[in-house]
Amino acid sequence: MTTTGAGGRHGKPWRAAGAAGVVMLAMAGSCLVGASLKTVPAVQPPQPLAQAAPDVTTGPAEADLPAAESDRDMTDRPTPAGLSRSAPTRIVIPRIDVDASIMELGTNPDGTVEVPPLDEAQLAGWYEPGASPGEVGNSVVIGHVDSAAIGPAVFFSLGALQPGDTVSVTRADGLQVDFTVETVKSYPKTAFPTELVYGPTDRVGLRVVTCGGIFDRVTGDYPDNIIVFATRAR
Repeated sequence: MTTTGAGGRHGKPWRAAGAAGVVMLAMAGSCLVGASLKTVPAVQPPQPLAQAAPDVTTGPAEADLPAAESDRDMTDRPTPAGLSRSAPTRIVIPRIDVDASIMELGTNPDGTVEVPPLDEAQLAGWYEPGASPGEVGNSVVIGHVDSAAIGPAVFFSLGALQPGDTVSVTRADGLQVDFTVETVKSYPKTAFPTELVYGPTDRVGLRVVTCGGIFDRVTGDYPDNIIVFATRAR
């Protein structure tokens, strides 16, 4: 499936950039929403308690990492072994009543990230060039926050998640992988933490991303990205 953009309320598209031989996706300006321009959502999406500094422009500091990610002494902390590769088919997040099918996403010819079509904004999307859930590395799942077609979308309530919450992903091989939320943060789109989301790691990680902040009726856009940082449950 290839889309040309998020459509509706959105600014600059997500664009892929090469970094150390790995495709990194900066989400500056993307909003994953789809109502008419200037249309204010009837209900504001919940926002996470953790807010990244708005003046971060040179990339995330180590303080932005979840505690377990920034801990350099991992000798006494067992890391779950990674699974073989298998595409995710479903994501379940009990706290916010998400039970959604997952479609595969890649990049468009211009380097922007594919997103689920707006008339199917109840679906989540997995960035297929990255790790699959359960593999060593950061698996990235993205989704709309709202849509003109359906109103609140799949990840409308993502900002309400809290550390310790569970995110479960079912894979095509029949295995279910459970992840524990470590932190939920909101980043200005001008300071999207590309390395923390798409960069390499020796852990089995999951990043769930949507848009956030207070909707700006002038720009017709959400100014932030909400990111859930999670690791495979022990």
